[in-house]
Amino acid sequence: MPNIRKVTEHSSQPLRPASRFGKDGVLRVDYRAMLVLAAPLFLNSSVQAVLNLTDTWFIGRISTEATAAMGAIYWLILGAVFLLGGVGMGVQTLVAQHYGAGRKHDAARSLWTGLWVALAIAPAFVALAWAGGPILRPFELPEPIETYALEYWWPRMIGAPLGVGLWAVSGFFNGIGRTRLTLILMIEVAVLNAPLNELFMFHFGWGVAGSAWATNVALVVGIVTALGLFLSRGIRHEYGSALHWRPDLARIGALLALGLPIGVAISVDVIGAALFQIMQVQLGAIDGAATQIVMMLTSLAFMPAVGIGLAGTTLVGQSIGSGDRDWAARVGNATIGLSVIYMGAVGLLLAVAGPWLIPLFVAREDPNFVATVTLATSLIWIAAIYQGFDALHLGSSFCLRGAGDTRFAALALLVLSWGLFVPLAHTLTFAPGQGWVEGVPLLGLGAVGGWIAITLYIGTLGITLLLRWRSGAWRRIQL
Repeated sequence: MPNIRKVTEHSSQPLRPASRFGKDGVLRVDYRAMLVLAAPLFLNSSVQAVLNLTDTWFIGRISTEATAAMGAIYWLILGAVFLLGGVGMGVQTLVAQHYGAGRKHDAARSLWTGLWVALAIAPAFVALAWAGGPILRPFELPEPIETYALEYWWPRMIGAPLGVGLWAVSGFFNGIGRTRLTLILMIEVAVLNAPLNELFMFHFGWGVAGSAWATNVALVVGIVTALGLFLSRGIRHEYGSALHWRPDLARIGALLALGLPIGVAISVDVIGAALFQIMQVQLGAIDGAATQIVMMLTSLAFMPAVGIGLAGTTLVGQSIGSGDRDWAARVGNATIGLSVIYMGAVGLLLAVAGPWLIPLFVAREDPNFVATVTLATSLIWIAAIYQGFDALHLGSSFCLRGAGDTRFAALALLVLSWGLFVPLAHTLTFAPGQGWVEGVPLLGLGAVGGWIAITLYIGTLGITLLLRWRSGAWRRIQL
């Protein structure tokens, strides 16, 4: 009896995203095509990791206290940015599904909608910029850490809408599979960031604030370049990019419905990480700086994996747009598998190379040099343990995003981050008399205890989101 799938695949079914026919005529996942799509996004996210490390290196030249200040507010700033800016990320899902369905003008409309939303939320970021003092004051950060933190907070918040706009434009190019353009944009931003850090921080004497202004200026150049590409002749002709700039309230509402849960999910996770880092900073400059250094080093594992996940968002979205949810499941599973392989390998390499890498981020003349390097070298081994579980979390969440299943991830992150991770980190980190809440058990394991808590949290989260993806509940969602 002939292989029915073999016969029908060649005769009537077009190739799906990242697919190929095997020698037996059966449609298979084309891992090479996946990697071709993912490679620019992988490198793009790697560039973001390098950008983070660059900022950490420049700020480390000021003092250990300045690095600890960055650790105290880095994730808090990202939490605010993601909470309000998740709609920019939602653009990619809509664009991918419109592209898969052949509705290219609707793909362009989705980008313009994202840009209008980025403009609309700018006043909220201005309000957050001015509220930096009241937000940080309850944490009672020691001086000069709080001063450094506030110097960075204000300019970084003012420039946050630029990042949201760049996410929206990048989401358009990712959604249509033009990922190399996204890579070019991020390389441009990263290449500008380093000399601007040197110029603003040291030549102009702006200190920690100069690092934030360097990021803002680099983002301005990036978004201007991105809009130039979007409005170029080829894109205008194929997608009508110059025709659909007017705001459409119905589309804005649809993007908010999709994007806000994305923002909430990431923000909840990031704010939990922010509280975790503030706990470490409250222990002292050594614990705070060691935690910040390890966080930035492990970004070499999770940021590129975000690139793999973004490719999964595109492939799942395009598959659903073309009407094949079974194929969406297959490319989603492949995305998760690639994420686990990459993050597990890089986590192990970072742990092994830690004794050589970590000293690069602490000034040797700093009196806390030895203690900071010693602690960070221990912490990076704990961080290596959870990389595989973080890959399950990232791979599954990005595939769910491509299917439009964003609310479950938001709820899971809310419950596990604030219901499990933050209380557990508080218990394991602080000794009696140090904690934020009276009457709860405190074990006083210091930074090591905090990193044990994050490992247990990520493990639980990764398994939960993988089970959601495997359940197929996302198949019932219609955008």
